[in-house]
Amino acid sequence: MILTCVLLCQRSTAQNTQLPSPHKEIIPAVKPFYYQDHDSSYYQSFERYITTRFFFSQKYAGLELEKATNVSRLRYLPNTSLAAGVGVTYQSLTVNIGYAFGFLNTDHEKGRTRYLDIQPHIYGRKWVYDLTAQFYKGYYLNPKGFASNDPKRYYVRSDLRTQLLGIAAYRILNPSKFSFRAALLENEQQKKSAGSFLVGAEIYYGIIKGDSSIVPAALAENYLQKGVRRLDFIKIGPGVGYVYTYVINKTFYLTGSLSASLSVDYSNQHGAAGKTDNFEINKGFVYRIAAGYDKNNWNINFSLVGNQMTIAGASTTNKYLLSAGDFRLTVAKRIKPVGWLTRKLHPVDKVIENVKGLTPPKQ
Repeated sequence: MILTCVLLCQRSTAQNTQLPSPHKEIIPAVKPFYYQDHDSSYYQSFERYITTRFFFSQKYAGLELEKATNVSRLRYLPNTSLAAGVGVTYQSLTVNIGYAFGFLNTDHEKGRTRYLDIQPHIYGRKWVYDLTAQFYKGYYLNPKGFASNDPKRYYVRSDLRTQLLGIAAYRILNPSKFSFRAALLENEQQKKSAGSFLVGAEIYYGIIKGDSSIVPAALAENYLQKGVRRLDFIKIGPGVGYVYTYVINKTFYLTGSLSASLSVDYSNQHGAAGKTDNFEINKGFVYRIAAGYDKNNWNINFSLVGNQMTIAGASTTNKYLLSAGDFRLTVAKRIKPVGWLTRKLHPVDKVIENVKGLTPPKQ
């Protein structure tokens, strides 16, 4: 289960009303006024609606080793599951719950992967945050037959593990006209094409390790990373990017976003030559693609959110590439609360407003 909270910038005001004599008590108005913090001709917010969704999701976490000769890169992939789930968004609160049903996942020839993968994406009005907490054990080499004694079978590494913890934070420089939520959270609607530059920073900590060499013995002579059993690393650095949503007839949209970072990396490598340290500057990318249909409070979309980073070992110029992401197909419906449901949500509104520090101004 993923629970994400985004604090929106809003203000509330109250009006004092004096009753006719002889009454002297003051009764505050109970309905707050929320000021417009964006250009509604470009996108419309439905944060006071309940956004419900059904989705299919599949996460991934790839590991590649750069080649030293004219042979294929070593490309390890986990055998992840396709999950079906439901979710709801109200104001700045989002809850999504998914489960990998057995009938959706019958591919056993790639071995078994045990994993915990938490990738919350928090889309604020001015900031977007990507959090990553991944723990994977069990990979296979792609394509089929590569490094395997049988060309019809995958080479499976049940001992190979990766761990990745980190956060990327980027400032949206055009929040009045562009909305990430319209494409990826479904509680807003982009009505006109618009884009924005992004500036921010990223920090990650990770581990790649196996019980034996990460490079299979049969391929050892083709890769300079041969003999390496473990790599620990830390990455930190600034990034810049751009995002744009193209809208057709206020109904169809296509969103693309790419942020590039240059990070200072420290890596610690364990192998046949012992333990070695390395400092280097490397690149990384955070990307998002979404395409969908949004009309009459229905939103149907396909999205891909992910990142890729480069890590250098100490004993070779050939590097390691880590990737992580989430493919998702979503059908969402926005529902306007009425009657008893509005009353039930009133305590939630009060809690959110208190967290945001929304207090009536002095008269």
